[in-house]
Amino acid sequence: MRRTKTLLMGDLLDEFFKRPYIAAKVAEGKLPDTWRGIVGDYAAAETTELRLERHILFVRVRSSVLRSELFFQRDALRDEINRRSGLRLINSIIIR
Repeated sequence: MRRTKTLLMGDLLDEFFKRPYIAAKVAEGKLPDTWRGIVGDYAAAETTELRLERHILFVRVRSSVLRSELFFQRDALRDEINRRSGLRLINSIIIR
């Protein structure tokens, strides 16, 4: 609590969400929407699992053709997910 300088609630929340741990958890929570925005509706519908563990994104896809296509684009996918999240959320992607 401060008596000399008033803090606005918005500024306080901005500061809270900029903390690295909190920012990473928020980005992880938005990962399904980010994935859908990058790969599109069809590929997102074919994705049966999207799990993040220790900066490795595990993706399970039903279609073998789509799996092959995503496999060749995994570096670009990683870079785009990290760019959209605003931090280094993913180091590598494993597609099954």
